[in-house]
Amino acid sequence: MTETFRLGRIAGIRVGVNASVLVIVLIIAVGLATGRFPLVLPGRSGLAYAAAALAAALAFLVSLLAHELAHALVARRNGVEVEGITLWLLGGVARLRGGARTPGAEFRIAGVGPLTSLVLSGAFAAAAVLARASGADGLPVAVLDYLAVINLSLALFNLVPASPLDGGRLLRALLWWRRGDPWSSAVTASRAGRFLGFVLIALGALQLVTGSGLGGLWLGLIGLFLVNAASAEEQHAAVSGRLAGLTVGQVMGGPVLVADPDQPVEQFLHEVALVHRFSTYPLVDRTGALTGLVTLNRLRSVPGDARATTRLGDVACPLSEIPVSSPGDPLLDLLGRMEGCSDGRAVVLDGGRVVGVVSPSDVTRLLQLTDLAAFARHPSAGGGADVSRVSYPGPR
Repeated sequence: MTETFRLGRIAGIRVGVNASVLVIVLIIAVGLATGRFPLVLPGRSGLAYAAAALAAALAFLVSLLAHELAHALVARRNGVEVEGITLWLLGGVARLRGGARTPGAEFRIAGVGPLTSLVLSGAFAAAAVLARASGADGLPVAVLDYLAVINLSLALFNLVPASPLDGGRLLRALLWWRRGDPWSSAVTASRAGRFLGFVLIALGALQLVTGSGLGGLWLGLIGLFLVNAASAEEQHAAVSGRLAGLTVGQVMGGPVLVADPDQPVEQFLHEVALVHRFSTYPLVDRTGALTGLVTLNRLRSVPGDARATTRLGDVACPLSEIPVSSPGDPLLDLLGRMEGCSDGRAVVLDGGRVVGVVSPSDVTRLLQLTDLAAFARHPSAGGGADVSRVSYPGPR
């Protein structure tokens, strides 16, 4: 889920919001202002109900953020890179690059989210009790009661053992610990998530048919999300299981053609891109060090009248954003980083020199070979890459 706008950083972790989060704020606020609050505390003004409902909805978003932030912080402590947190229509998501390396780390990362929600539920409940004991009552206490209940519900729902819920991650960790295989464990947890999604869709449809309320629509939406997310996770786990144990050197394509960052785009297009079959060109300086990466997509973005004066280095993906790996690195560690401005490509370096490129088509070909049982999983199965340099007689 992509962020629409960024809120900032908390403990160095980027926090963003998708525009769909406004829908959940509206649903909660309207439901509380027109339903729950007038029912438990009749006789207040509409403005008072609306203000309390909006405060409760915003506090719930903060609770969701705390839940996801707990995941992110524990993930980072366990060696998993955190890309950021995004709040959206159905809650929040902590975007992690890669996964836990041990069942224990997986268990800790998954379990801290529901634990945080349980702690928040207890804190709000205790605050409501103390407020009543001091003689306070009214809408502020009703807001505390709601936050206690909703955080408890969030914790319990997330503990259901079905991916992509936290309970599914806990199930995966336990199965991983028992089986010793993280990928088959992930497939099992994902199938449980898909089953739960279908159950929620069926319950939602039943509520709509029997006229039990529009809550059935909400159940169906959650169920549909679970089915899609669980199916995607199952596919990812199945593919990862087939690639486990392989190195980057076994999949990288070759030969690779490197280019000069000072060469004009127009000259490069006519002399290289339109002549060779490559779609990815690492840029290197006079010493052979990687400085950037251009792809056909990035070259196409240059207007025709600017190609003669635009250098390759001007449109290249910068070095800091290029996924880089070594031939002996695990392939799965690289796949999670093949995104962003490099158009899904990664550059393979050996001793600081470019020796290959990994593209999505290389991974697809490898999977096809494993399906044909024609790929032996040993270092000699790869083939490496030859490197050629595009000659450019221009200024250095």
